[in-house]
Amino acid sequence: MKIAISGTYSTGKTTTTLALAFYTGLPRTHAKTMREILSIALPGKRLEDATGPELVQLGIRRLMERAVRESHLDSFVSDGSSLHEWVYGMVRTELGMNPNQETDKGNIILTDDLKYLREVMKNFGSVAKDYAKETYESFVHLPIEFPLAPDGHRPVSELFRKRSNDLLLITLDELKIPYHIVGGTIEERLQKISEIYQLKPVISIEQAVSLAKKEAQNYNIVQEGK
Repeated sequence: MKIAISGTYSTGKTTTTLALAFYTGLPRTHAKTMREILSIALPGKRLEDATGPELVQLGIRRLMERAVRESHLDSFVSDGSSLHEWVYGMVRTELGMNPNQETDKGNIILTDDLKYLREVMKNFGSVAKDYAKETYESFVHLPIEFPLAPDGHRPVSELFRKRSNDLLLITLDELKIPYHIVGGTIEERLQKISEIYQLKPVISIEQAVSLAKKEAQNYNIVQEGK
């Protein structure tokens, strides 16, 4: 079974994926964090300072790495999916390159080059969608339940988060990829997901969540869903 854990920023994807991997023994896959990719691709630059072409480069890098990591596994649980690389870029063409709290107030700055970037992202989306349809058997989508946790790289905009969430679900419907919306605490999510896919635990839920939260600290992740 190849399962992708879906959801926008601050929905607990990484912690949930880690916990599910510990709980079931399924291999976990993921792409480098944006912080890790930025230090390699654009040294010294913040995500909010990236240009349109640079944003495309970052998306391609993440998609390539994800594809390589997932290519040799017969089953896995993925932290995010190829769709996420595309969705975050696509929504920026609607809300501006640096969505923030001003965006939520309706102060959206759209430059002429965003129109061209939108066409580029549409074509990038064709690749991301094809990969998702060919690779993932099912998605678990995590709804927006927790406050947005700024980390210096995520856009600080609830509107951006909502639009990204909506586009993810619309795309899953478009691609006809089966998905389940699973909310609640991390413990509740593990219980629901294991029941949906009839996954047998290898350790207790409490142990899995504890290990996941400890591991998530290595990624400097704010612990959503405590």
